[in-house]
Amino acid sequence: MPKVVIGVMGPGSEATAIDLQNAYTVGQLIATEGWVLLTGGRNTGVMQAASQGAKQAGGLTVGILPSAARAAMSEAVDIPVLTGMGSARNNINVLSSQVVVACGMGAGTASEIALALKAQKKVILLNKNASSQTFFKGLAPELVSVVEQPIAAIEIIKAFLSDEDHVNRTVE
Repeated sequence: MPKVVIGVMGPGSEATAIDLQNAYTVGQLIATEGWVLLTGGRNTGVMQAASQGAKQAGGLTVGILPSAARAAMSEAVDIPVLTGMGSARNNINVLSSQVVVACGMGAGTASEIALALKAQKKVILLNKNASSQTFFKGLAPELVSVVEQPIAAIEIIKAFLSDEDHVNRTVE
């Protein structure tokens, strides 16, 4: 059986201290559950914090990098996927994840959430950005959950993964 892959997305250099702390903790908790962490793989922002958290907890990390080189890759990435695709790699990020957790908000994160919803993926918003919460919940209320604490995100993921319906979702 394939391993569970959980994507953690969020801003790079624009990430807030709260975004970084949430990402680090979510990364730790994902690893503790035995799930694989997937991020954008770079050595900045939410990508770096989540990967460091997962590594600290002994987890496996995958980084889907925008370039064809390892430059700017997080040292906490175990499996780098060099795409040379720039932001187009955002689609790989979400399609490879069973659940997407967004820590914070930026243009790249918003694109990843939109792609995840289009693909019928479960999305958890771990941020206090009311406008993004309203917008994304308006697009797909059944797929979007809003939480304030990392542990709440993990509980939602557990419940989602235990529901066999998620296995049968397909993209048309």
